[in-house]
Amino acid sequence: MLCRNNSRHVRRAVLMAVLASALLAGCGTGPSATTPTPSPEPTATAPQAPTPTATPEPPPVQLPTVTPAEAETGAGQEMAQETAQETAEPTAAGAPPAGLPLDYPIQLPPGFQIRIYAGGPGVPVPNARSLALSPNGTLFVGTREAGRVYAVLDHDQDYQADEVIPIAQGLNMPNGVAFRDGALYVAEVNRILRFDNIEDNLNDPPQPVVVYDGYPSDQWHGWKFIRFGPDGKLYVPVGAPCNVCERNDPYASITRINPDGSGLEVFARGVRNSVGFDWHPQTGELWFTDNGRDYLGDDAPPDELNHAPEPGLHFGFPYCHGGTILDPEFGGGRSCDEFTPPAMALGPHVAALGMRFYTGAMFPPEYHNQIFIAEHGSWNRSVPIGYRITLVRLDEAGRATSYEVFAEGWLDGSDVHGRPVDLLVLPDGSLLVSDDTAGMIYRITYTPGESP
Repeated sequence: MLCRNNSRHVRRAVLMAVLASALLAGCGTGPSATTPTPSPEPTATAPQAPTPTATPEPPPVQLPTVTPAEAETGAGQEMAQETAQETAEPTAAGAPPAGLPLDYPIQLPPGFQIRIYAGGPGVPVPNARSLALSPNGTLFVGTREAGRVYAVLDHDQDYQADEVIPIAQGLNMPNGVAFRDGALYVAEVNRILRFDNIEDNLNDPPQPVVVYDGYPSDQWHGWKFIRFGPDGKLYVPVGAPCNVCERNDPYASITRINPDGSGLEVFARGVRNSVGFDWHPQTGELWFTDNGRDYLGDDAPPDELNHAPEPGLHFGFPYCHGGTILDPEFGGGRSCDEFTPPAMALGPHVAALGMRFYTGAMFPPEYHNQIFIAEHGSWNRSVPIGYRITLVRLDEAGRATSYEVFAEGWLDGSDVHGRPVDLLVLPDGSLLVSDDTAGMIYRITYTPGESP
């Protein structure tokens, strides 16, 4: 262990020397980080702004097939633009292991800091998306276009990854990962896989067990976020295979199944495309994000944070959007009052994905049991929005009362440095953030009196 640590420090010193030489040669330094004034509600304007064993490069990505009908409704543009951004290799700008590059500072409230946990030379996590942590501390990471699932290891427990092991490859958009009873569950587009006893076999994973293979095979909104709920069931969303359309179950829903794949049921309907959910730590009730439809203008409809305290609720899609906007094609003869409104309307087209209740003890008390949301960022809005982490605050009665920016800086004008995807609270109370564009996983910490 001592040799590995010395080797890693030497490599860090070499990297720092190279960076120093570049600066002396006239490259200059980036702007220093500044703390934003938290806004009560993001508006529809752009934000102002290791000795590891190197893993082989991922195989060439096969782009999703888009039908002519999908192209006409914008699916082709959406999937092509997101694929191009998400499969880009991490650049040299994302390499320094000591923290985020200075040329795009991330703005955080006072006392919070952000550093690279995994990513860059030696510990690459290309296209990092959904996160799941085992009780032993193994971080499992799903991808969308890379077709891989990774195990990220921090051997010396210094909160910087030492090794990234690809444990599966060639899968069909394996976005979702969940861990239970020693097994890793992975969601492809149309099926759920299970890798038994995975932590004892990271370098030689077993053949996966097919838990369930009855989900639709549509690529559009077909990638899945999965998690086990407090009821022991695996929750699996099924997105609408379109921008806006009317389809039967299980489309546009959140389903749940038993760990063995039996007992499929629809828990919530009218959900266009949810890629993140969590349960309130006190009530055990489900909360989830949902991405609003496109082509109703830059400022409508909002993305949504929804609350489902019981099964059987309908959240409006495709008839009503954001709780107040009847769809011009499918809303005729309907009323938004028929459906469950959002708990909080989020920014329009921000692509709200992962969300977590903060259950740690590191952050100040005003963050406890509040909701962090990873906003992946708009893909077709004339003025980009999102590319940040936001915070929804709840009152003592559990009602969502405010929506504010927590971390921003991945979008700098028209330059996109990263796109947050998922969040995970570590046992020490720090917050991990995955970024599928930069191929990074960040760690946000809090120390009173320190600058970001």
